Amino acid sequence: MYMAYGWPQVIPLELPNCASTQQIVYLKVVNRLLLVVCPTHLELWSSSQHRVRLGKYKRDAESIRREGENLQAIWSPDTKLIAILTSSFYLHIYKVQFTEKKILIGGKQPTGLFLANVSLLLGEQVPFANNNLTVSNFICDNKHMLIGLSDGSLYNISWKGEFCGAFSPAVLLNSSTIANKLSHHLGNGLPSVGVQAVDGSNHVNHVVSQTRAVVHLEFSITLRLLFVLFSDGELIQCSVSKRGLKHAESILVERSLGSGEAVCASVAPEQQILAVGTRKGTVELYDLADSASFMRSVSLHDWGYCAEDTGPVKCIAWTPDNSSFAVGWKLRGLTVWSISGCRLMSTIRQIGLSSVSSPVVKPNQDLKYEPMMGGTSLMHWDEHGYRLYAIEERSSERIIAFSFGKCCLNRGVSGTTYARQVIYGEDRLLIVQSEDTDELKILHLNLPVSYISQNWPVLHVAASRDGMYLAVAGRHGLILYDIRLKRWRVFGDITQEQQIQCQGLLWLGKIVVVCNYVDSSNTYELLFYPRYHLDQSSLLCRKQLLTKPMVMDVYQDYLLVTYRPFDVHIYHVKLAGELSPSSTPDLQYESFQS
Repeated sequence: MYMAYGWPQVIPLELPNCASTQQIVYLKVVNRLLLVVCPTHLELWSSSQHRVRLGKYKRDAESIRREGENLQAIWSPDTKLIAILTSSFYLHIYKVQFTEKKILIGGKQPTGLFLANVSLLLGEQVPFANNNLTVSNFICDNKHMLIGLSDGSLYNISWKGEFCGAFSPAVLLNSSTIANKLSHHLGNGLPSVGVQAVDGSNHVNHVVSQTRAVVHLEFSITLRLLFVLFSDGELIQCSVSKRGLKHAESILVERSLGSGEAVCASVAPEQQILAVGTRKGTVELYDLADSASFMRSVSLHDWGYCAEDTGPVKCIAWTPDNSSFAVGWKLRGLTVWSISGCRLMSTIRQIGLSSVSSPVVKPNQDLKYEPMMGGTSLMHWDEHGYRLYAIEERSSERIIAFSFGKCCLNRGVSGTTYARQVIYGEDRLLIVQSEDTDELKILHLNLPVSYISQNWPVLHVAASRDGMYLAVAGRHGLILYDIRLKRWRVFGDITQEQQIQCQGLLWLGKIVVVCNYVDSSNTYELLFYPRYHLDQSSLLCRKQLLTKPMVMDVYQDYLLVTYRPFDVHIYHVKLAGELSPSSTPDLQYESFQS
């Protein structure tokens, strides 16, 4: 569960050195790097703890006049190359190289960041430049990229700058229903590429011409699925073989999706769910693991807003864990939903729950405190889900970053309910406090700078059953917080701290249990520390695990550990002696069930 907190932050961008279309064309966050491509230049930022600009490339006025402004862009999966197509159909491929020049904060504090050089490797006009075509967005794998054309074809370009030609995927049809549905849109008279229709026995039935423009592409390398959206709202799902995007015969159409109102799509590979945005402003969810069956749709209708207020869906962005997704509309605002349909955050003011009359915005209303008032054009989450970066429609001056926290589970597998409600952000804890007045207050608890500066971001948080102690782990080590005494406990030896890569945290009474990944042996183990001392000398027990656990939980003196696909182990933990600094307690465990 995600929860937004605080005011959105603004990342300022350089202004164009000449007149431009004032529209940012690309935004993506990968490996703690943020790439933004503007009409006349591109900028590379750090998206980690310190958000600083690492490099940029600014095109000169003559290049813009001769080859046009930046129109579409794509970043290679290894983040070393950037491909940009200009409005005059020139392909530019840039190389990103990091220098040895370190960035210091405040002139002294090292950040682990290095300045980057962005250089132009290739600039060449594409073969379809004179065909009076429009283009969709890019998608890519490690070796090739595809872009959709308005004649219904897909054009293949390698990351080496080789133009491999246009093709339409071979259509694998398993039913006459899909065949009729697809052939209804294929048709008459415009220059196009042939499409093969194949029945269940792999016999070619007919070759038809495709006249619809490709307006959007979505690709999942993990699922090897390609989704092609046409200008009439039709969305088709294609399978891609292990040979990748290079070969036309490796891309086969499997089915048609949606209600015919689609304007964009985004896939969640972990959950195997496809989100489809429509002209009516709704988002439809489809289960790809169940033959793309319809799951549910979400919209702002129940909050009193209709398509006339927000416009069609412009973009969809899934959180890294695929449990939630953000929706941006063309005319106004963005909203974050869970996959179950729960609205988690919205920039659009909630005026009323009645959907009888839509709260139309009046020109004289004071809306200066509503972000994304002019609509949302692009969005992307950071790799941990703590930040949602968004671009306003017709904006080329700034990026808006929304901060999010994640809710700790307050109820385990065993059914145990925990007293403390805790939400954790990238560098802080948000502790929910209930008052006698039935009002909820949130206490922002900042982590010690000495710990979070070296181990950003927060990755795991666990509260003891009584809610009086918190365990927090970042990239390495862990720290404990005593809520009564308002005091942090840390490792005294930083070497020991760096040896811990926490994969999960639990409280077993007064003992904190750490699931630790041992990098040197590629194994997992459980470490049992008393809450009064974090040190190797105080370690109560170390237990080797079979592999990475899927779920862990505690019930009284029993510890549950499960592995994929569903291997369950239950251990009875026994503590002999008093758990205090003045004694030497002995912790033992025995297998209760496996």
